[in-house]
Amino acid sequence: MHQITLVQGLLLAIMAIIVGVDFYLEVLFIFRPIIVGTLSGIILGDIKTGVLAAGLVELAFAGLTPAGGTQPPNPILAAIMTVVLSYTTGADVKTTIGLSLPFSFLMQYIILFYYSTFSLFVAKFDKYSSEADTKSYKKLSMITISIVALSYGIIVFLCAYMAQEPMRILVNSMPEWLAHGFEIAGGILPAIGFGMLLKIMFKIEYFPYLIIGFLVATFLNFSNLLPVALIGFAIAGYKFFEEKQNEEKMKVFKMVEREEEEDGI
Repeated sequence: MHQITLVQGLLLAIMAIIVGVDFYLEVLFIFRPIIVGTLSGIILGDIKTGVLAAGLVELAFAGLTPAGGTQPPNPILAAIMTVVLSYTTGADVKTTIGLSLPFSFLMQYIILFYYSTFSLFVAKFDKYSSEADTKSYKKLSMITISIVALSYGIIVFLCAYMAQEPMRILVNSMPEWLAHGFEIAGGILPAIGFGMLLKIMFKIEYFPYLIIGFLVATFLNFSNLLPVALIGFAIAGYKFFEEKQNEEKMKVFKMVEREEEEDGI
Protein backbone atom coordinates (compact mmCIF):
# COMPACT_ATOMS: atom_id res chain seq x y z
CA MET A 1 0.00 0.00 0.00
CA HIS A 2 1.21 3.48 -0.87
CA GLN A 3 0.08 7.05 -0.39
CA ILE A 4 -0.33 9.34 -3.40
CA THR A 5 1.33 12.69 -2.73
CA LEU A 6 -0.08 16.06 -3.72
CA VAL A 7 2.54 16.40 -6.47
CA GLN A 8 1.67 12.98 -7.88
CA GLY A 9 -2.04 13.86 -7.76
CA LEU A 10 -1.39 17.08 -9.67
CA LEU A 11 0.77 15.27 -12.23
CA LEU A 12 -1.97 12.70 -12.80
CA ALA A 13 -4.46 15.56 -13.26
CA ILE A 14 -2.19 17.31 -15.79
CA MET A 15 -1.71 14.06 -17.69
CA ALA A 16 -5.48 13.52 -17.67
CA ILE A 17 -6.00 17.00 -19.13
CA ILE A 18 -3.58 16.28 -22.00
CA VAL A 19 -4.89 12.82 -22.87
CA GLY A 20 -8.48 13.99 -22.30
CA VAL A 21 -8.08 16.67 -24.97
CA ASP A 22 -6.58 14.06 -27.28
CA PHE A 23 -9.55 11.75 -26.62
CA TYR A 24 -11.92 14.63 -27.40
CA LEU A 25 -10.12 15.54 -30.65
CA GLU A 26 -8.79 12.05 -31.55
CA VAL A 27 -5.50 13.37 -32.94
CA LEU A 28 -2.51 11.52 -31.49
CA PHE A 29 -4.37 8.61 -29.82
CA ILE A 30 -2.26 8.92 -26.67
CA PHE A 31 -5.51 8.45 -24.74
CA ARG A 32 -5.34 4.67 -25.23
CA PRO A 33 -5.06 2.72 -21.94
CA ILE A 34 -1.74 1.17 -23.00
CA ILE A 35 -0.20 4.66 -22.83
CA VAL A 36 -2.28 6.21 -20.04
CA GLY A 37 -1.72 3.26 -17.68
CA THR A 38 2.02 3.24 -18.33
CA LEU A 39 2.30 7.00 -17.74
CA SER A 40 0.28 6.65 -14.53
CA GLY A 41 2.69 3.99 -13.31
CA ILE A 42 5.67 6.22 -14.12
CA ILE A 43 4.12 9.15 -12.22
CA LEU A 44 3.42 6.98 -9.18
CA GLY A 45 6.86 5.37 -9.33
CA ASP A 46 5.47 1.87 -9.92
CA ILE A 47 6.13 1.14 -13.58
CA LYS A 48 5.42 -2.60 -13.24
CA THR A 49 1.88 -2.00 -11.98
CA GLY A 50 1.37 0.68 -14.64
CA VAL A 51 2.44 -1.60 -17.49
CA LEU A 52 0.38 -4.56 -16.22
CA ALA A 53 -2.71 -2.38 -15.82
CA ALA A 54 -2.10 -0.72 -19.19
CA GLY A 55 -2.00 -4.03 -21.03
CA LEU A 56 -5.06 -5.52 -19.34
CA VAL A 57 -7.21 -2.38 -19.65
CA GLU A 58 -6.16 -1.95 -23.30
CA LEU A 59 -7.35 -5.47 -24.06
CA ALA A 60 -10.59 -4.87 -22.14
CA PHE A 61 -11.28 -1.68 -24.12
CA ALA A 62 -9.90 -2.91 -27.46
CA GLY A 63 -13.32 -3.31 -29.05
CA LEU A 64 -14.92 -0.21 -27.50
CA THR A 65 -14.74 2.65 -29.99
CA PRO A 66 -16.83 5.84 -30.16
CA ALA A 67 -19.27 5.72 -33.08
CA GLY A 68 -21.20 8.85 -33.96
CA GLY A 69 -22.80 10.30 -30.86
CA THR A 70 -22.36 7.16 -28.77
CA GLN A 71 -19.64 6.99 -26.13
CA PRO A 72 -18.21 3.80 -24.63
CA PRO A 73 -17.04 3.67 -20.99
CA ASN A 74 -14.16 6.11 -20.68
CA PRO A 75 -10.78 4.35 -21.21
CA ILE A 76 -8.76 7.15 -19.59
CA LEU A 77 -10.42 6.93 -16.17
CA ALA A 78 -10.39 3.13 -16.36
CA ALA A 79 -6.62 3.04 -16.95
CA ILE A 80 -5.74 5.70 -14.38
CA MET A 81 -7.96 4.34 -11.61
CA THR A 82 -6.86 0.74 -12.21
CA VAL A 83 -3.29 1.82 -11.53
CA VAL A 84 -4.24 4.16 -8.67
CA LEU A 85 -6.38 1.60 -6.85
CA SER A 86 -3.76 -1.12 -7.20
CA TYR A 87 -1.04 1.28 -6.03
CA THR A 88 -2.91 2.63 -3.00
CA THR A 89 -4.62 -0.56 -1.80
CA GLY A 90 -2.10 -3.22 -2.78
CA ALA A 91 -4.84 -5.17 -4.57
CA ASP A 92 -4.15 -7.18 -7.71
CA VAL A 93 -4.54 -5.34 -11.01
CA LYS A 94 -7.20 -7.83 -12.15
CA THR A 95 -9.27 -6.87 -9.12
CA THR A 96 -8.88 -3.13 -9.56
CA ILE A 97 -10.00 -3.27 -13.22
CA GLY A 98 -13.47 -4.13 -12.01
CA LEU A 99 -13.30 -1.48 -9.29
CA SER A 100 -12.26 1.19 -11.81
CA LEU A 101 -15.35 0.73 -13.99
CA PRO A 102 -17.63 3.06 -11.93
CA PHE A 103 -15.14 5.89 -12.52
CA SER A 104 -15.08 5.00 -16.21
CA PHE A 105 -18.90 5.13 -16.38
CA LEU A 106 -18.92 8.44 -14.49
CA MET A 107 -16.68 10.08 -17.10
CA GLN A 108 -18.67 8.46 -19.89
CA TYR A 109 -21.87 10.17 -18.71
CA ILE A 110 -20.11 13.49 -18.20
CA ILE A 111 -18.79 13.43 -21.77
CA LEU A 112 -22.23 12.49 -23.09
CA PHE A 113 -23.67 15.44 -21.16
CA TYR A 114 -21.10 17.75 -22.73
CA TYR A 115 -21.82 16.44 -26.22
CA SER A 116 -25.53 17.10 -25.70
CA THR A 117 -24.87 20.58 -24.30
CA PHE A 118 -22.33 21.55 -26.95
CA SER A 119 -24.92 20.86 -29.63
CA LEU A 120 -26.44 24.21 -28.60
CA PHE A 121 -23.35 25.89 -30.06
CA VAL A 122 -23.79 24.39 -33.54
CA ALA A 123 -25.81 27.37 -34.77
CA LYS A 124 -23.05 29.74 -33.64
CA PHE A 125 -20.39 27.61 -35.34
CA ASP A 126 -22.42 27.69 -38.56
CA LYS A 127 -22.83 31.46 -38.27
CA TYR A 128 -19.09 32.03 -37.73
CA SER A 129 -18.28 29.71 -40.63
CA SER A 130 -20.63 31.50 -43.05
CA GLU A 131 -19.16 34.86 -42.01
CA ALA A 132 -15.58 33.54 -42.17
CA ASP A 133 -15.13 34.75 -38.59
CA THR A 134 -12.19 32.51 -37.70
CA LYS A 135 -11.38 34.42 -34.51
CA SER A 136 -14.79 33.81 -32.94
CA TYR A 137 -14.83 30.23 -34.25
CA LYS A 138 -11.49 29.42 -32.60
CA LYS A 139 -12.54 31.15 -29.38
CA LEU A 140 -15.73 29.10 -29.07
CA SER A 141 -13.83 25.92 -29.95
CA MET A 142 -11.27 26.63 -27.25
CA ILE A 143 -14.04 27.19 -24.70
CA THR A 144 -15.56 23.75 -25.33
CA ILE A 145 -12.14 22.05 -25.35
CA SER A 146 -11.14 23.81 -22.12
CA ILE A 147 -14.33 22.67 -20.37
CA VAL A 148 -13.63 19.06 -21.27
CA ALA A 149 -9.93 19.32 -20.37
CA LEU A 150 -10.56 20.88 -16.95
CA SER A 151 -13.23 18.28 -16.21
CA TYR A 152 -10.71 15.48 -16.78
CA GLY A 153 -8.14 17.17 -14.54
CA ILE A 154 -10.57 17.91 -11.70
CA ILE A 155 -12.22 14.47 -11.71
CA VAL A 156 -8.90 12.60 -11.81
CA PHE A 157 -7.49 14.74 -9.01
CA LEU A 158 -10.56 14.21 -6.85
CA CYS A 159 -10.74 10.46 -7.52
CA ALA A 160 -7.01 9.68 -7.38
CA TYR A 161 -5.83 12.02 -4.63
CA MET A 162 -8.74 13.30 -2.55
CA ALA A 163 -10.66 10.00 -2.46
CA GLN A 164 -7.70 7.63 -2.02
CA GLU A 165 -8.30 7.03 1.69
CA PRO A 166 -12.03 6.17 1.31
CA MET A 167 -11.13 3.91 -1.63
CA ARG A 168 -8.48 2.16 0.46
CA ILE A 169 -10.93 1.61 3.31
CA LEU A 170 -13.60 0.32 0.88
CA VAL A 171 -11.27 -2.16 -0.82
CA ASN A 172 -9.73 -3.41 2.41
CA SER A 173 -13.16 -3.88 4.00
CA MET A 174 -14.50 -6.00 1.13
CA PRO A 175 -15.11 -9.64 2.04
CA GLU A 176 -12.78 -12.15 0.45
CA TRP A 177 -15.50 -13.63 -1.79
CA LEU A 178 -16.34 -10.19 -3.23
CA ALA A 179 -12.69 -9.33 -3.86
CA HIS A 180 -12.26 -12.72 -5.55
CA GLY A 181 -15.33 -12.00 -7.69
CA PHE A 182 -13.83 -8.70 -8.85
CA GLU A 183 -10.58 -10.51 -9.63
CA ILE A 184 -12.39 -13.07 -11.80
CA ALA A 185 -14.38 -10.35 -13.54
CA GLY A 186 -11.19 -8.37 -14.15
CA GLY A 187 -9.54 -11.43 -15.65
CA ILE A 188 -12.49 -12.00 -17.99
CA LEU A 189 -12.77 -8.37 -19.18
CA PRO A 190 -9.66 -8.46 -21.44
CA ALA A 191 -10.99 -11.60 -23.15
CA ILE A 192 -14.36 -9.92 -23.69
CA GLY A 193 -12.73 -6.80 -25.08
CA PHE A 194 -10.58 -8.80 -27.46
CA GLY A 195 -13.61 -10.85 -28.49
CA MET A 196 -15.53 -7.65 -29.31
CA LEU A 197 -12.58 -6.47 -31.39
CA LEU A 198 -12.53 -9.76 -33.29
CA LYS A 199 -16.26 -9.47 -33.89
CA ILE A 200 -15.67 -6.13 -35.61
CA MET A 201 -12.50 -7.01 -37.52
CA PHE A 202 -12.94 -10.71 -38.18
CA LYS A 203 -12.99 -11.91 -41.79
CA ILE A 204 -13.21 -15.53 -42.84
CA GLU A 205 -10.03 -15.24 -44.94
CA TYR A 206 -8.08 -14.40 -41.77
CA PHE A 207 -9.31 -17.45 -39.88
CA PRO A 208 -6.21 -19.59 -40.69
CA TYR A 209 -4.00 -16.96 -39.04
CA LEU A 210 -6.20 -17.04 -35.94
CA ILE A 211 -5.74 -20.81 -35.73
CA ILE A 212 -1.97 -20.48 -36.18
CA GLY A 213 -1.75 -17.85 -33.44
CA PHE A 214 -3.90 -19.90 -31.07
CA LEU A 215 -1.82 -23.07 -31.59
CA VAL A 216 1.49 -21.25 -31.19
CA ALA A 217 0.39 -19.38 -28.05
CA THR A 218 -1.23 -22.44 -26.45
CA PHE A 219 1.03 -25.39 -27.17
CA LEU A 220 4.54 -23.93 -27.55
CA ASN A 221 6.43 -23.22 -24.35
CA PHE A 222 7.26 -19.50 -24.44
CA SER A 223 8.04 -17.38 -21.40
CA ASN A 224 6.13 -14.47 -22.99
CA LEU A 225 4.07 -13.63 -26.09
CA LEU A 226 6.85 -11.76 -27.93
CA PRO A 227 7.66 -14.75 -30.22
CA VAL A 228 3.96 -14.99 -31.14
CA ALA A 229 3.89 -11.27 -31.91
CA LEU A 230 7.02 -11.60 -34.07
CA ILE A 231 5.46 -14.50 -35.99
CA GLY A 232 2.37 -12.36 -36.58
CA PHE A 233 4.57 -9.46 -37.69
CA ALA A 234 6.43 -11.73 -40.12
CA ILE A 235 3.18 -13.05 -41.63
CA ALA A 236 1.78 -9.52 -41.92
CA GLY A 237 5.01 -8.36 -43.62
CA TYR A 238 4.86 -11.27 -46.06
CA LYS A 239 1.23 -10.50 -46.95
CA PHE A 240 2.00 -6.80 -47.35
CA PHE A 241 4.84 -7.34 -49.82
CA GLU A 242 2.89 -10.06 -51.64
CA GLU A 243 -0.07 -7.72 -52.18
CA LYS A 244 2.30 -4.95 -53.24
CA GLN A 245 3.83 -7.24 -55.85
CA ASN A 246 0.37 -8.24 -57.06
CA GLU A 247 -0.54 -4.57 -57.47
CA GLU A 248 2.60 -3.97 -59.53
CA LYS A 249 1.80 -6.97 -61.70
CA MET A 250 -1.76 -5.69 -62.24
CA LYS A 251 -0.40 -2.29 -63.28
CA VAL A 252 1.93 -3.92 -65.80
CA PHE A 253 -0.89 -6.14 -67.06
CA LYS A 254 -3.19 -3.15 -67.57
CA MET A 255 -0.46 -1.21 -69.36
CA VAL A 256 0.16 -4.14 -71.72
CA GLU A 257 -3.58 -4.56 -72.27
CA ARG A 258 -3.95 -0.85 -73.05
CA GLU A 259 -1.04 -0.95 -75.52
CA GLU A 260 -2.54 -3.96 -77.27
CA GLU A 261 -5.89 -2.16 -77.57
CA GLU A 262 -4.14 0.89 -79.03
CA ASP A 263 -2.22 -1.26 -81.53
CA GLY A 264 -5.48 -2.91 -82.53
CA ILE A 265 -7.04 0.53 -83.21
